[in-house]
Amino acid sequence: MARLQERFAKDIQPRLGGLLGRKNPHAIPRLTKIVVNMGVGKASQDRKLLEEANGHLTTITGQKPLVTKAKKAISAFRLREGMEIGCKVTLRGRRMYEFLDRLISLALPRVRDFRGLNPKAFDGKGNYSLGLSEQLVFPEIDADKVNHVQGMHISLVTTAETDDEARVLLKELGLPFATPEAGKGKK
Repeated sequence: MARLQERFAKDIQPRLGGLLGRKNPHAIPRLTKIVVNMGVGKASQDRKLLEEANGHLTTITGQKPLVTKAKKAISAFRLREGMEIGCKVTLRGRRMYEFLDRLISLALPRVRDFRGLNPKAFDGKGNYSLGLSEQLVFPEIDADKVNHVQGMHISLVTTAETDDEARVLLKELGLPFATPEAGKGKK
């Protein structure tokens, strides 16, 4: 069992039940999956960029990515329907908790000028999305062997019914949300 998964079962889940006023453990919100997506727009011209992104995503997540294809043809981007333009991984269970633990404790602190995650990036149904501008924040990636710096989108899917429930869950899991600054509203 992953470290964060064990902590969730023993500490976080009972505390969430108290915070949300729920006694039934099945009614407490939890994380169901994490989807990590790398869109490689330049892959239509250079196939090696997609292969490199595929390798980096495999190294970061520990799982083989699914190659995504274009749904529509867009002539301005030199894109035809069916062209391979990205890769994604859906993590569940132990791998999901291990990835989230590494994201919180290792990758996010290495982001340049990091002041916390946007607390408003919820979708209205309890899911949270964030973006990283480069894959080099993960310690598994050797910076000397990277030819093309690539960003990624990370979506955290929860069973929470509202954004507030999901915010409480993710805060308890350890996601560092930015706090509103006191002098921000003054001119």
